[in-house]
Amino acid sequence: MPTIRRGATCTHLPPTLYNVAVATCVPEAITLSEIAPSATAAPISAEVVIVGAGPCGLFQVFELGLLGISAHVVDSLQHPGGQCAELYPDKPIYDIPALPVCGAQELVERLLQQIKPFKPQLHLGHEVVEFAPRDGRFHLATAAGVRFDAGAVVIAAGLGSFQPRRIGIAGAEAFEGGAIQYRVKNAAQLAGKHLVIFGGGDSALDWTLELLPKAASLSLVHRRREFRAAPASVARMREQVAAGRMRCFEALPHALIVTDGVLRGVGIKGPAGIEELPAEQLLVFFGLHPKLGPIAEWGLALEKKALQVDTEKFQTSLPGVFAVGDINTYPGKKKLILSGFHEAALAAFAIQHHLYPQKKQFLQYTTTSPVMHQRLGVPD
Repeated sequence: MPTIRRGATCTHLPPTLYNVAVATCVPEAITLSEIAPSATAAPISAEVVIVGAGPCGLFQVFELGLLGISAHVVDSLQHPGGQCAELYPDKPIYDIPALPVCGAQELVERLLQQIKPFKPQLHLGHEVVEFAPRDGRFHLATAAGVRFDAGAVVIAAGLGSFQPRRIGIAGAEAFEGGAIQYRVKNAAQLAGKHLVIFGGGDSALDWTLELLPKAASLSLVHRRREFRAAPASVARMREQVAAGRMRCFEALPHALIVTDGVLRGVGIKGPAGIEELPAEQLLVFFGLHPKLGPIAEWGLALEKKALQVDTEKFQTSLPGVFAVGDINTYPGKKKLILSGFHEAALAAFAIQHHLYPQKKQFLQYTTTSPVMHQRLGVPD
């Protein structure tokens, strides 16, 4: 299968190619399969299928690779990175060991580089819609018809798929993805523009403070006076309002102001009535609806929409199926990337024992093990 190298693009691949991805962040040697699925094609035989290409799913590839186990990774998003890449690619992360600060997209790219020696295959833009145990292995199929025959399955799907809560005013659909955005894809493109931000949580306040110095004007609109964001962020925002650098309104979106098909502003409705604000760009942060999706129908034990696992193997209620990251739950669970990395490490050893129960397990260290060096492609 062809390798898509860093700097290449596959955003214009024809629809018959079942992996469509933003490949600029995928290092050489990580492959995105381009086989057109067919009803008669044999299932892809895999040692492990990982559902989810977020940080925990990518690190699971690494931990399995150290043990000599290969993996296929399937994700409904069209690019690797999961929630990090989808929701806050430009936001800094401060709690990754040995990295005092790391951008979310940077973390994803570092993980992709780290798993490069193991040559994983990524199947992006695919939602797994079929799952069934079969003769000690597992059948999986995507909505596009790609089928897998896997020895083990790791579910690393975060909180499931996320759908933004939409602005909900007439005519908004025509501007969504353009003049109306539910996440910031490229902050540099918003410089010098008249911005109106809706919301009262951390995303709304963080982007308000981030974009304010670069915007031509900025107004923040929230449905009530109290904010859900961090108090320090709210205090900083109110300081900017007091200094006359921005405006803040207690109101709801009411109507778009459009001239010749171009967004010119937005009407908001507050206690004093309707007021019109100039706007070239609306950023809407009303929160997200997490949906577990088809995983909820796979017959695995659930607790509050999360998969129950043990803390020795991070195995679900079905032997051979494991779950790491935000998708799982257990006593003391903390939804941190760091915790997910720990879970992936222990799950890898459990997966090895599940696949090869007669094989003795040895804990080897990447600093000294010739076997590990060979798998990592580094000289002894």
